[in-house]
Amino acid sequence: MMHSTEHPAWRKGSKCANGTCVEIAAVDGGYLVRDSKRPEQQPMFFTGEELSAFAEGFVAGEFAPE
Repeated sequence: MMHSTEHPAWRKGSKCANGTCVEIAAVDGGYLVRDSKRPEQQPMFFTGEELSAFAEGFVAGEFAPE
């Protein structure tokens, strides 16, 4: 579900060195997330709770390659 925003303030992580990064923007009580290599594609919307759950899973290694 896309939420209406005119000009979100996109931010990359401080560890992004090669330009292939995930970008995030705080909007409408949630967050937009997009691939920096494809900024023309529609970003995904997450609530704060959803984004926190993803971040916790990432840190815990739930998305590590097998």
